[in-house]
Amino acid sequence: MLFSRQGGRPRRSAPASNEPKTCAQCKETITGSILTALGKSWHPDHFVCDGCKEPITETKFHTNEDKPYCGNCHVKLFAKTCHACDKPILDKCVQAMGANWHEDHFICGGCKAKLIGTQFMDVKGAPFCQKCYLSKHADRCKGCSKPIADKAVIALDAKWHQMCFRCSKCEKPITKEQSFQVDGGKPQCVKC
Repeated sequence: MLFSRQGGRPRRSAPASNEPKTCAQCKETITGSILTALGKSWHPDHFVCDGCKEPITETKFHTNEDKPYCGNCHVKLFAKTCHACDKPILDKCVQAMGANWHEDHFICGGCKAKLIGTQFMDVKGAPFCQKCYLSKHADRCKGCSKPIADKAVIALDAKWHQMCFRCSKCEKPITKEQSFQVDGGKPQCVKC
């Protein structure tokens, strides 16, 4: 009987020719059952996992650098590990923030919403959706106390929205091209 495992899936087929086959492992002529995998012929018990060295008896096998591996060794040696649960990722893998995640584990650290295909922020290694980031972690403006979502003005040991950094007398915004002075701990444009 001939067993064929090509592309990691078993396939039964009739011998292509009557010529004797040589086992890829022991180099002896194969009589009886023959297994074909990775473009070679094997005695069924000589087709072994490169990791544990045990015969591969599963209906599927895996390869890495053209070497066969049983399912367990392939997972142990080559599967990526989820940053959230520390378990192997066997299906789709999300790569974000320098880590790998199960698709269902790449979620907001606040509201737990799925983050695939959305904008998110990294807060100490945990992803947060924009809404949770702004409400819980974003810097607050010294002028209005609301979260700062984008560019900020850094002045007077604080962060400000660009439009909130204003002259304390005339209330006009002080732009980055303008000079200002400090009066009573508050910004004041040079004109005032």
